[in-house]
Amino acid sequence: MACVVSSRTEVPGVGRAERAGIPVIATADPDETAGFLEGHGVGLVVLAGYMRILPAEFLDRFPGRVVNVHPSLLPAFPGRTAIADALAEGVRVTGVTVHIVEEEVDSGPILMQEAVEVPYDGDAVELERRIHEVEHRLLPQAVRELGATS
Repeated sequence: MACVVSSRTEVPGVGRAERAGIPVIATADPDETAGFLEGHGVGLVVLAGYMRILPAEFLDRFPGRVVNVHPSLLPAFPGRTAIADALAEGVRVTGVTVHIVEEEVDSGPILMQEAVEVPYDGDAVELERRIHEVEHRLLPQAVRELGATS
């Protein structure tokens, strides 16, 4: 079963899900989120743009079944400022990582990675565009592959 959970109601994905008849909940409470997902028989939790730390109690309810996409080649530049950190460090290549979520921030087993070249002039907007392009391709690919193996 597909479901959408968002901490904000105004994001485009909420409206798209509602129009498609997909169950939606808007909450920032991890217990409420977990109960909603379990109640709909969700087998895989996919995070995209989720900028909160999930508590151990949530992760324990979905062991090895929470996937995140991160805008760097982990373990480099974990956390919420990965793009800015890569630019500040002056790297020529950064990237995208899809990984299983564990308690430590951006630390779980890596499922897929792809390098992204940093623009020569260090343009943050262009780098973010390049990273989003890869994220939008890599995350669905990883989810499809996980579905094929489960």
